[in-house]
Amino acid sequence: MNLRSPAFAMLFAVSLIAAAGNMALQSVLPNIGRTFELRDTLVSGAFAISALMWTVASPFWARLSDNLGRKKVMMIGLTGFILSMTGFGLATTSGLQGWLGFGVAFFLMATARTVYGVFGSAAPIASQAYVADRTTAGQRTQAMSMLASAQGLGTVIGPTLAPLFVLPLVGLAGPMYAFAAMGAVALLVVWRKLPSGDVVRIPSPSGRRDDAAKGLWRDPRVRDYLLYGLLVTGAQAVNISVLGFHIIDEMAATGTAQEASHPFIALAMFAGAAATLLAQWGLIPMLKLEARDLMRWGAALALLGNILSITAPGYYGVVIGYAVVSMGVGFARPGFVAGSSLSVGPSEQGAVAGLMMSLAGLSFLAPPVIGVALYEFAEPAPFVANALLLAAATLLCFTSARLRDGPPDLPDREETPSPETPPASQPGPEGNR
Repeated sequence: MNLRSPAFAMLFAVSLIAAAGNMALQSVLPNIGRTFELRDTLVSGAFAISALMWTVASPFWARLSDNLGRKKVMMIGLTGFILSMTGFGLATTSGLQGWLGFGVAFFLMATARTVYGVFGSAAPIASQAYVADRTTAGQRTQAMSMLASAQGLGTVIGPTLAPLFVLPLVGLAGPMYAFAAMGAVALLVVWRKLPSGDVVRIPSPSGRRDDAAKGLWRDPRVRDYLLYGLLVTGAQAVNISVLGFHIIDEMAATGTAQEASHPFIALAMFAGAAATLLAQWGLIPMLKLEARDLMRWGAALALLGNILSITAPGYYGVVIGYAVVSMGVGFARPGFVAGSSLSVGPSEQGAVAGLMMSLAGLSFLAPPVIGVALYEFAEPAPFVANALLLAAATLLCFTSARLRDGPPDLPDREETPSPETPPASQPGPEGNR
């Protein structure tokens, strides 16, 4: 796949909008929770159900993308994103305007996020598998890194644009309506313009069938990549979930009112996203690092960022620490995603993509709740816990033979479109549907 092709641009936009919408929500969620007079742990805990649904649904969407096609599953995911963001916005507006009690409104908000948990993983799974179907082994790390950078750019755009949509009539719900509209535009473009994404089926010499990939969680080829990914993404989930509350409290110590803290939260998220993009758009292409090197540098930098959060209190210490963590994750994510993809054959790419999305759900299942609970207990506590997780991830990079040596060369890993499957940059049978 040509990374400058219209098809890749559409996949990039899908990932960007989803990430931007979620980070915009994350940037306003602490203020919504405090306005609704809810405990921080309740706000985090209520959304764990969304992460659970994401984890449970991801393998289903991976299998369906193999059978139904990447494009159709991508459209299902975008539809779920639109419905979730719209429902969350309506529930927030109802609570803020007094049409519903805070408890009922928050229940509906959690329900809307559950919808996202069920459908939200479909689009990124299909996008990752679409790219894997149409890239060679030599292209895979760069392609996955570029696709992952869409999430980094989304984390810049989301918090940056969110304050612009906090308008008098809709208030804190405005960003949700805005990103739901952007998702609707993306859905229309994908429907009309994206080539079909028919799955390229190449038999695996090992005799593994597509449905046998359900056991990849225990497969030694990818097991250590998954463990590493769980440690890193779990720590990142803690940092993201604690960030808003941390900044509100730091600003309160300087006499800044809660309602005036939102721009400071957005600025911190912008700094983190900019650091991620620096890694994925600047350093990774320039240094041409392999997957194993990305993982080593990623875990070490994320560890350093959490140490900075412990040793440098105050608003600017929070921002710098979060930026360093984000740069580390910017290295780590394309490292373990590309490494796991390169460790299996073409017939298992959909299953691997599903596992990567399951990791995203698992990382936001328990870690954010535990992290916020630790933060309520003692401000440095979640960062100390993160430092331990990331130290383990760094150590794993050197103790695991699989991670230390990198993915093996597989004889069946060169993937080219079959004659009946058009190149990704040209319209296919469903390209104009």
